[in-house]
Amino acid sequence: MSPFLSISLLNMLFFISSSQMFSNSDEAVINKKLPKELLLRIFSFLDVVTLCRCAQVSRSWNVLALDGSNWQRIDLFDFQRDIEGRVVENISKRCGGFLRKLSLRGCLGVGDSALRTFSQNCRNIELLSLNGCTKITDSTCNSLSKFCPKLKHLDLASCTSITNLSLKALSEGCPLLEQLNISWCDQVTKDGIQALVRCCPGLKGLFLKGCTQLEDEALKHIGAHCPELVTLNLQTCSQITDEGLITICRGCHHLQSLCVSGCANITDAILHALGLNCPRLRILEVARCSQLTDVGFTTLARVSVETDKCPCFLENLSHCELITDDGIRHLGSGPCAHDRLEVIELDNCPLITDASLEHLKTCHSLDRIELYDCQQITRAGIKRLRTHLPNIKVHAYFAPVTPPPSVGGSRQRFCRCCILL
Repeated sequence: MSPFLSISLLNMLFFISSSQMFSNSDEAVINKKLPKELLLRIFSFLDVVTLCRCAQVSRSWNVLALDGSNWQRIDLFDFQRDIEGRVVENISKRCGGFLRKLSLRGCLGVGDSALRTFSQNCRNIELLSLNGCTKITDSTCNSLSKFCPKLKHLDLASCTSITNLSLKALSEGCPLLEQLNISWCDQVTKDGIQALVRCCPGLKGLFLKGCTQLEDEALKHIGAHCPELVTLNLQTCSQITDEGLITICRGCHHLQSLCVSGCANITDAILHALGLNCPRLRILEVARCSQLTDVGFTTLARVSVETDKCPCFLENLSHCELITDDGIRHLGSGPCAHDRLEVIELDNCPLITDASLEHLKTCHSLDRIELYDCQQITRAGIKRLRTHLPNIKVHAYFAPVTPPPSVGGSRQRFCRCCILL
């Protein structure tokens, strides 16, 4: 049964039941005519808010709406974020082993005690988001390790009390872990990463943005033990260098998305390593990597062609201040770029001119280009690009035009900035 059919049927049920809910008998006609299995199936398509409303219609609907089988996926982010821990405890008791996915993103009032109860009751949980739950400590990860062996996706971003002890606990009790987000958990070091990757070889997504204590040694452990890694985010991990990233390239051949924006120590060597070792790369973000030059991107394009490897749907080159039109020419001239490049971000690349736009006009899949503060890009160049790619979204910034001095009378004001073309 489709969700749309179920919701339409539910509206009908609401009408019939509500018209009889004040009768002497709690057993409305609709409940006698439709089997409970069918009503339960209809309820299974509903979100948290609608289920709670159904539970208030009658005693019969209360039992059906609060049945654990209807609470396999819960996202409280769009429902209510100021919940207390006891709400999570009540949910866990109601759902039990049925619950597979739970998002408590932004629930600041939820702490270790509630999540200990949750872990004990919901042992089949596979996806858990605690993003922004700032009361969480290593105790929660110990509970998850002890009671939730099926956990695959865990989001602990901005849980700043998390340390290496959490990663060690997860490695011992959650061997099926596929995706972990510990962005901005800045107490994590190479020791925690080493413990994690040695016991969780199936990791496919690792988000380490803002983990400022991580060094090349941590990346070497990832490269050695995570052959299935698909997504890696190292944004603002400012201590890493080419040495660690090259190890990632050589060990993680399934890599599709790499973000090293803000890692100012990396050089063109990493682009060469990506071209040689990561044929599936689709997203590369290197904003504010000011040591990257035309040579690196030329090498990346050349190696990709020579080895028949076609990386990148998205290129973020913002603040790569040494990139010139020649680098964009090599990037845009490869056969892969013609068919696969979808997004290119060139914000704050001061050496880029309209010639770069000419080099990109044959990239037929190009959907969006960012050109903020590219001072040598002109409106005419953008207009020529759009004659070849009429559907492209161009985000550009043009400094306000200084109005000419007027001779007598009031002068006209001009303001042209942050223009979406």
